[in-house]
Amino acid sequence: MKKFLIVGLGNIGTEYAKTRHNIGFKILDTLADEVPFSFETVKLGALGTFKIKGRTVYCLKPSTYMNRSGKAIKYWLEKEKIPRENLLVLTDDINLPFGTIRLKGKGSDGGHNGLKDTQYMLQTTVYNRLRFGIGSEFSKGRQVDYVLGEWDDQEKKALPERLNQMTEIVTSFVLSGLQRTMNQYNGT
Repeated sequence: MKKFLIVGLGNIGTEYAKTRHNIGFKILDTLADEVPFSFETVKLGALGTFKIKGRTVYCLKPSTYMNRSGKAIKYWLEKEKIPRENLLVLTDDINLPFGTIRLKGKGSDGGHNGLKDTQYMLQTTVYNRLRFGIGSEFSKGRQVDYVLGEWDDQEKKALPERLNQMTEIVTSFVLSGLQRTMNQYNGT
């Protein structure tokens, strides 16, 4: 049976729940409502599991905070013996306009501390990541306030449709693989 690890990056705590930086958690919560499955508190995070067409999918929301996400990712990859090519990291990206989606099989951390730690812990830049554009509508020196800020009204209206598309991409990645999913969804 094939195993997959889908990791939503975010920060634990109610003060972060509705922030742009927690889009990874939000995507997994949306997926959990759709499938459905539930999360339970485990070592280094909250884990939910479901099966689809002979595949077991582990969905992880690390409790290590964003800057130490790689620790939880490495632990669960090794514990469940999941090959790195079956890992998908869901994250926010200020370098993409709001709602823009990019699926890649490798690349730089783009200044994102969660990806930076993942790269450090896995000792490679070759792992799948699904980036959700949050835009860069902030003035110089205000990046932290922006990414840890809540969505504006216009973003809130558009978010449900984009979240549904993100869950479609996660499902496609599990069932059809990276390349086919990239061809279908990148640029949408």
